[in-house]
Amino acid sequence: MSKGMSSPISRRLGRGAEAAASRTGGKVGRRLALGAVALFLSTLIFWVPFYFVIINSLKDQTQSADLSMAWPTSFHFIANYKAVLTASEHMLVRAFLNSALLTVLSIGILVLVAAMAGFVLQRREGGRASSLINFLVLAGLMIPPAIVPTIWVLDGIHLFKTLAGITLVEVSLHFPFAAILYKAFVASLPREIDESAMIDGCGGGRLFASIIFPLLKPVTSTIIVLTSINVFNDFVNPLYFFPGAANATVQLTLYNFMSRFTTSWNLLFADIVLISIPMLILFVFFNKKIVAGMTAGAVKG
Repeated sequence: MSKGMSSPISRRLGRGAEAAASRTGGKVGRRLALGAVALFLSTLIFWVPFYFVIINSLKDQTQSADLSMAWPTSFHFIANYKAVLTASEHMLVRAFLNSALLTVLSIGILVLVAAMAGFVLQRREGGRASSLINFLVLAGLMIPPAIVPTIWVLDGIHLFKTLAGITLVEVSLHFPFAAILYKAFVASLPREIDESAMIDGCGGGRLFASIIFPLLKPVTSTIIVLTSINVFNDFVNPLYFFPGAANATVQLTLYNFMSRFTTSWNLLFADIVLISIPMLILFVFFNKKIVAGMTAGAVKG
């Protein structure tokens, strides 16, 4: 009797397991299909244009004028890239040095100032002064920069056309975003850390430098990578606030070479490849840190 009763139950359980497996398999199949579509679209949108630029940078002037994706009949890698690096008295080399120095200085100042500001803004919430400062920081994200007044101020303090002046401009423009990220991350740090340090005789400066700032490493990595890409690839600010052939940055070389290499698309594409490689490498190796830093302070601990 028990054997006869268990048989229908076993069959129903078997059918349920098969249905569950079928549903799971369907979900996995849909995910794989969506992944394949996303991979195809990303390849089409990002890598095909990059392939187009690279392949034309290896052609001679005549072949590159066709602006096709055909494989070159002869490669001119060394000649093209050497011509670009030596053009206009090695302008591109100077531009790389200027952009690298501008990026390093801007990142160093921004991280220090924004980290301190985010820590103070989060720990002293509630007062009128704090609300006003938070409003001003948010306003910095929404209000576009004023070009002419900024030039007037920089010229008045003798920082126009100087590395110090453009560095301050870059720091001020990226400060609101960085301060908001730091503030959100500091909110996930327990206040008991501050209180324990104060009880042990730790002052405010030492508390921040020795305890808080090392804990901000995830969001600091995110800010360093994102801001480095933005500053290194910035075109508008160096054009207005850091003019001059000696002050050229990597993106301005593309602007300058447009007139010089109008009929030499191979050299123009070679310049594009050279100025794209550093930030592309940076993004490829540190893209996981960007996501980690953006989400690290999403949940308050």
